[in-house]
Amino acid sequence: MTTPSSKHLDNVDKNARSSYFNLPPLDVCLAFPQATPATSKFPPCTSDYYQFDDLLTSEEQAIRKKVRVCAEKEIAPIMAEYWEKAEFPFQIIPKLGALNIGAGIVKGYGCPGLSITGAAVALAEIARVDVSCSSFLLVHSYVAMLTIALYGTEAQKHKYLASLAQLKTITCWALTEPGYGSDASSVNTTATKVEGGWILEGQKRWIGNSTFADVLIVMARNATTRQINAFIVKKDAPGLTASKIENKIGVRMLQNGDILLKKVFVPDEDRVPGVSSFQETNMPLSVSRVMVAWQTVGLSMGVYDMCHRYVMERKQFGAPLAAFQLTQQRLAQMLGNIQAMILAGWRVCKLYENGKMTSGHASLAKAWVSSKARETVALGRELLGGNGILTDFLVGKAFCDLEPLYTYEGSYDINNLITGREITGLASFKPPAQSRL
Repeated sequence: MTTPSSKHLDNVDKNARSSYFNLPPLDVCLAFPQATPATSKFPPCTSDYYQFDDLLTSEEQAIRKKVRVCAEKEIAPIMAEYWEKAEFPFQIIPKLGALNIGAGIVKGYGCPGLSITGAAVALAEIARVDVSCSSFLLVHSYVAMLTIALYGTEAQKHKYLASLAQLKTITCWALTEPGYGSDASSVNTTATKVEGGWILEGQKRWIGNSTFADVLIVMARNATTRQINAFIVKKDAPGLTASKIENKIGVRMLQNGDILLKKVFVPDEDRVPGVSSFQETNMPLSVSRVMVAWQTVGLSMGVYDMCHRYVMERKQFGAPLAAFQLTQQRLAQMLGNIQAMILAGWRVCKLYENGKMTSGHASLAKAWVSSKARETVALGRELLGGNGILTDFLVGKAFCDLEPLYTYEGSYDINNLITGREITGLASFKPPAQSRL
């Protein structure tokens, strides 16, 4: 047989090339023969072992169902492609907007106002398929929109909330800075009062949605009072630039940005008057921490669902992987973690609905659930062997996506210290002053 030159092969159709060597078509070769990739057909939900729907209202069940259908149909087929490219699939925004979940728990002003449990399960269902898309909504709905809804003027609420709820306009929330992450109250960005408005100067970092957001909610230190204030900044404001942070290993589709504010003028009507100190960030941050806990619940459910189907389909040593004791032990451990995570998340939602949730409650939920998710996803990674590192099989992508979730909206350690402060009455964030030698 004469081997064709590589130059000749370059001019041969992929499937014709396979035929030349008597091989199956290349697209078939790329598909794993004994397991179904999540990108070709997302696995059915087998992770809801304790029948969580029984704890939901009929409205919350309906929200969960419609979001699951949308995520599996619209996001699953494209998630690996866009994750690899580190690009956001803007075509899904109208699809998410049609679900009527964009406002989250915000009510009135054109916003339907979901229960926090309904909002949580909606976000979890998106995260079950892809965390980046759920993080896009988290930033938009649960910190940025919520800041306007809680602390904005009536004019600001009427002007912005309806369009944001429908995802016709997009927003972000800018608190973190290059020098201040966990120590967020030490914001350096300044707001100086001038005639008719304010001049913002400073930098922000890790701000999700910032590269394309229509409006940015920026936290800055009032140069006179030295307190934290909030400002609504338009994307085309002179002196404002946002650049994408490259080379992330997780939530790669989410567009995190570095923001530079260089003598950015904000008119008086775009200052959010209800934010007069760092204290006012507590409620949006607490709600967002509950939502991040639910993101990790959803991510873990998706990983289990993928693993369950995989071990039923994949055979080794003449039997399905599901028949082996170690496989079943890992599945049971993952499943137990997920049921506990769901119930912890559900309980903190109930505390919020009853007006009893504290920042310590929210922080403990976020810290504990994300730590259990880390264990769960690591077990799933083991179950899939080599295929556990392929984005098409979901688990490797989820393994990477979980690391940002474990850290953002307060790291594991910081959230535990928030709860620790609440249960002891003693703040331990700053190291004790060193005695002089």
